[in-house]
Amino acid sequence: MNPLSNEQIVAEAEHGPVDLTPADAPVAGPAKPPKSALRMTLQAFLENKLAIAGLVLIVLLVLFCFLGPLLYHTEQIQTDLKGADLGPGGGHPLGTDDVGYDELGRLMAGGQSSLEIGVAAAIIATVFGTLWGAVAGYVGGFVDSVMMRIVDTFLAIPTLFLLLILAAIFSPSVGLLILVVSFGAWLTPARLVRGETLSLRTREYVQAVKMMGGGNRRAILRHIAPNAIGTIVVNATFQVADAILVVAALSYLGLGISPPHADWGNMLSNGTNFVQNGYWWMILPPGIAIMLAVIAFNFLGDALRDALEVRLRKR
Repeated sequence: MNPLSNEQIVAEAEHGPVDLTPADAPVAGPAKPPKSALRMTLQAFLENKLAIAGLVLIVLLVLFCFLGPLLYHTEQIQTDLKGADLGPGGGHPLGTDDVGYDELGRLMAGGQSSLEIGVAAAIIATVFGTLWGAVAGYVGGFVDSVMMRIVDTFLAIPTLFLLLILAAIFSPSVGLLILVVSFGAWLTPARLVRGETLSLRTREYVQAVKMMGGGNRRAILRHIAPNAIGTIVVNATFQVADAILVVAALSYLGLGISPPHADWGNMLSNGTNFVQNGYWWMILPPGIAIMLAVIAFNFLGDALRDALEVRLRKR
């Protein structure tokens, strides 16, 4: 701090304290409030071009599958053998299949089943896996060992083999496929959340709940699970993409939804029977739809992971 000169001392005695700030010094404005975690996450998400592309693709697929049939009416129950195997054109933009179903209308109907099964199976698997992993990681000890050995046992069995057995035992339907796919999908979120819980259970706020007499249920549902939400949400988006692929694989192997109902997998399986005939319109549309859906949810999952990961956020 520079000492005051004699003139400054006299001036301060007569007129009060002297302002030593230079005349051209910038005036400090009010401090800006820090950005909230939600705002930072949203900003990082919107800055990711692949995230926007994935979100737009998902919205377009949902509109196509659920709003499309209201605008483009087709018969998807009764067959029309006279109009079978028609190429694109003549009132059928994507042609017809081997029993006369309009391919564009069937693509919409099949997309409804594929998306419904994928999203519902992902939600069930994520919720159950989250609770399983949170309980195992929080309680620890013998309970943790038993619960995770169960997870390891199911992980040792090839998922597709397990799903094939279940699908072969029971008659396939939308509800059953949701349960079958979610049965093989809950193992991954269980392991991920268990790892997060092992770290979170030692935090001060969780220890404070114990000291204040809070039970395990409150600690898990109110503190552990919400603080692992980043891992849970990101995994859920990947679970949707995986579920769509699993449903397509089961349907391709003949264990999907029974006709006249459809999904993209059995449409693709049916189309491969006519590869030698050159009926490309039975193969490309469902194949492209599956590919776009999986890519869209993977883009969304990657973007959410980057947005929710503090170390990757742009400050």
